[in-house]
Amino acid sequence: MKTKFSWNSRKTAGLIIGLIVPLIAIPLVILLLSWTQHFEFIRYWNKFIEDDTVKSKILSLSIIPNLGVFYLFLNRERYDIARGIIIGSACFLPYILYVNFS
Repeated sequence: MKTKFSWNSRKTAGLIIGLIVPLIAIPLVILLLSWTQHFEFIRYWNKFIEDDTVKSKILSLSIIPNLGVFYLFLNRERYDIARGIIIGSACFLPYILYVNFS
């Protein structure tokens, strides 16, 4: 049985959630790293802004909270929102690959 992929507002909401959560998580990841390694937050933030390899690594770490949100909507059987979160997470992939290989 084939199901047709149709776009709806719930997938759009999931896509937006999948894009916003990592952007919120970036400062939190940098803060966590600065606490664990006993450096100033601003030093890590500047390194994130200037260094592409650090930017790629921190961005990859900031996508991890999407798994929790995905799991939350999956347990509530909101499959369209969960699918949108996966698509939103995958939207970061081209930029991460570009930064790693340029």
